[in-house]
Amino acid sequence: MPPVRRRSAGRRRLALAAAVPATALLCAGCWALPPDPTSAKNTAPATIRVPSQSATINAALDRARPGDLVLVSPGVYHESVRIRTERVILRGTDRGEVVIDGQGRRANGVMVTAPGVSVENLTVRSHLLNGVLVTGMSDGNGGLARGSDGYRHLDPVKFPPLKGFRVRYVTAHANGLYGIYAFNAQHGVLEHNHASGSADSGLYVGQCKPCHILVRDNVAEHNAIGYEGTNASGPIWVLRNRFTGNRVGLTVNSDYLEAYVPQQGGTIAGNLIADNADPATPEQADGAFGIGIGIAGGQGNELLRNRITGNPRAGVVLASNEDLAPRENRLRENTLTGNGVDVAYRASVRAPGRGNCLDGNTLSTTLPTDLKSIAACPHGHPEAAGPSPRTDPAPPGIPFLDVAPPPAQPQLPDAPAGDARRHRAVVVGRLRSANRSAPGNG
Repeated sequence: MPPVRRRSAGRRRLALAAAVPATALLCAGCWALPPDPTSAKNTAPATIRVPSQSATINAALDRARPGDLVLVSPGVYHESVRIRTERVILRGTDRGEVVIDGQGRRANGVMVTAPGVSVENLTVRSHLLNGVLVTGMSDGNGGLARGSDGYRHLDPVKFPPLKGFRVRYVTAHANGLYGIYAFNAQHGVLEHNHASGSADSGLYVGQCKPCHILVRDNVAEHNAIGYEGTNASGPIWVLRNRFTGNRVGLTVNSDYLEAYVPQQGGTIAGNLIADNADPATPEQADGAFGIGIGIAGGQGNELLRNRITGNPRAGVVLASNEDLAPRENRLRENTLTGNGVDVAYRASVRAPGRGNCLDGNTLSTTLPTDLKSIAACPHGHPEAAGPSPRTDPAPPGIPFLDVAPPPAQPQLPDAPAGDARRHRAVVVGRLRSANRSAPGNG
């Protein structure tokens, strides 16, 4: 699926925990700087300040060279920002006071089409499509590929995935599709972001295989869907996030509307997924409402030590999507309480699924009622669908621009420092340390 689309696959489908195993927390190489062709010339990175040195963010980015820091002072900026130079850092000095405002008429807030870019410590709001878009679907000039307003399959030769990105300490509010959207991109990190008021999902990772993406320590609330991963295959980690007060908390899907079918091999661990039944949210997800986690045609995913509570229709739903069956998904050591039903198996007759299993979860209700025994690990044998969870009509939603803004969010530490050289040294040092810590590296 191209990055700009009128129809969302997410519309049609469908916890904080104890310590996550240390190996699951390692993400060496998730976000990495590409090789620096200027290093031999000893070119020092620069800091370009907005508006004191450049009147607009785009003007500063046009001046920026690889490795430079564009540092933005408080203000409301009415521009669609495009980052086309690799390894640039776009940073606000104050997360809540540096605002890229779409005014309900511009498409995207920040669009990244170059590798190794970091977007951090600012707010993007009121865009018709996306708050932050990171994508390899580029026309070569920093714009979207021709035809990207309608679906066509990815040509991986013509549009190779963008490799290397990071979005952190960003507040994405009241955007018409996605708050933060990584599509046809690999080797990235989404961390410490807050996404609310998205008419599709607050956070989205789509069409990557393998992804090598880490989604951690984010909050997504008051969206149609908190987090969505469509055809986003492992290694991909969704860790320690809070998906609460949405219509649906989290979905993992295989879908023919995007390339790389089926979705496989995600790890969803240590998240809080609670109270996803907020009517004061944009109505999307084909009417889905009151569900914590929906897996539609996903395969080989592990749900580990999540807390899933207060979702009135279901805590977890395993379902098919067209002829794509849920297979080999493993639910282990999750705590499920206060849901309409804790786990429901809804694979279709056409795509019945196999090998989905439950192990060591705290739960009380399932559909079918004997799911705990017939789906016991290590093998699991549920094939036929159980009864449907309760399906009371979902309440009508509200326009995405009417969702109340979030409270003030934590700042990026040392954000106003504005030292591009220090920032680069710290990043490189952390990457080297992470690679030394990874299994198999000495």
